[in-house]
Amino acid sequence: MRPLLFALAAAAIVAPLSAKDKEVPPATPTGPAVDCVNLSQVRETHVRSDSVIDFEMNNRKILRNTLPNSCPSLGFEERFAYSVSTNQLCSVDTITVLQSGGAGPGPRCGLGKFQPVTITK
Repeated sequence: MRPLLFALAAAAIVAPLSAKDKEVPPATPTGPAVDCVNLSQVRETHVRSDSVIDFEMNNRKILRNTLPNSCPSLGFEERFAYSVSTNQLCSVDTITVLQSGGAGPGPRCGLGKFQPVTITK
């Protein structure tokens, strides 16, 4: 029984970091949070973890969205889709994690407010 326990402990030590263990860059708020972003102004998104997405806007401002609940596999997959009826993505909308390997759609998760921030690296 002892060799099995040792093997399990050794495996835990060398296991890669999970998406939950990824370090989210610290950020300093630079203004009040907003409910929506204009999608035509979004330049790029950066999935930081299962609950944090940074939206980089065309003007280089960053709007951090901290989801109200953790979204399983979002930090691992680092990609998501959304469907909206207007040109805005809002805190009442949901995203769907896109799973690799053609496994179909992943979890569907609600967004939070969009907080303007400065990333402190």
